[in-house]
Amino acid sequence: MSEKLIGVAVSGADSPEVLGRIGRCEQAGIPAVWLTTGGARPDSLTTFAAAAVQTESIKFGTSIVPTFPRHPLVMVQQVQVIAQLAPGRFRLGVGPSHRPLMRAMGVQMSRPLARLREYLRILKSLLQQGEVDFDGEYYHAHDRIAAPVDVPVMASALQRGSFELCGAESDGAISWICPGVYLRDIALPAMRKGAEEAGRETPPLIAHAPVCVHENADEVRELVRRQITNPRLPFYQRMLIDAGFSEAAEGTWSDAMIDSVVFWGDEARVTERIEEMFSFGASEVLLSPMGAGPNPGESVHRATSLIADLSRAG
Repeated sequence: MSEKLIGVAVSGADSPEVLGRIGRCEQAGIPAVWLTTGGARPDSLTTFAAAAVQTESIKFGTSIVPTFPRHPLVMVQQVQVIAQLAPGRFRLGVGPSHRPLMRAMGVQMSRPLARLREYLRILKSLLQQGEVDFDGEYYHAHDRIAAPVDVPVMASALQRGSFELCGAESDGAISWICPGVYLRDIALPAMRKGAEEAGRETPPLIAHAPVCVHENADEVRELVRRQITNPRLPFYQRMLIDAGFSEAAEGTWSDAMIDSVVFWGDEARVTERIEEMFSFGASEVLLSPMGAGPNPGESVHRATSLIADLSRAG
C-alpha cells in the first residue's frame, strides 16, 4: 500500500459516542477522522473542539460545514478554537450543501458557486493571514484575529464547475460518491484548469466514498439504496450522468452505479479499490464505513480494522 492518507468518517448516536470513536480511531492508528454537519444534528466544529483536548495526534476534518447558515466570520470564530487546541491537526471543509436541505432552514440557495468563491477568500485571508478587508457581491468582512492559524480551507465539489473553483480558490476539493473514473477524467482536469488560470499549484483531491467490507452483493446494494439517497438530488444526478450513468436521471441507484462508487467486498477487494483511487489521482481517500447483512457491526468493524492496518503499514 502506498504512503497515502486514509481517513474515516465518524458518526454516532450522540456526542459522547462520537468522541469515544474518535479516541479509538487514534488508538488504532487511523491518521484522520472527519465529521459532517447537517440539519439539526450535533455540530462538527463543536465536537472537534472537545476532541482536540482528548487526543494527541489524529487529524480532524469537516466534510462539510454548510456555508449558507453561517457568516464566514462566525466560521472563523469557531475554527480558531480547534486550531489553537490542536495546532496543525484541523482541516476545514465547507460547501453550499443542497437546496432541499437549505430550504428546510428557510434559506434561498442562489448562485452557490459565486457565493462559495467569496466565502473561501474571506476564510483564507482571515485564518491564514490574520486579517480580512473584503467587500463582495454577497459577503462583507472587515476584521483581524490575534494571529494566523494553520488551517487548510477546503470545499466540497461535485460537478466540473465546483472542481474548477476548488482548483482556483481552495486548499483542497472534497468529493462524495463520485466514480473514480469521473474524478480522473473530469474532476482533476477541471481542478488543474482552475489552478492554472489562477496561477497556482493544483490543490489536493480528497475522494470520499462509502465502504462496506461485506461479500454479499445483494445485501450491500439493498443497504446503499436504503441509506444513501443522494441520487434523488439534481446535483448528484447530473454528476452521475456525466460519469456515464444515464439511468441516474431516474433518481435511484442501479447496480452499476453502486458498484462504481461503493468500495465493497472482502478486504483484498476493498484494498484494491483504495489503491485504484490513489492511482486515479486522489491525494487522500476518506471512507464512510457501512454495515450490511444480519450483523452490520461486523462489516463496520472489518472496514475500520482494514483502514487501521493499511495506515500502520504505510
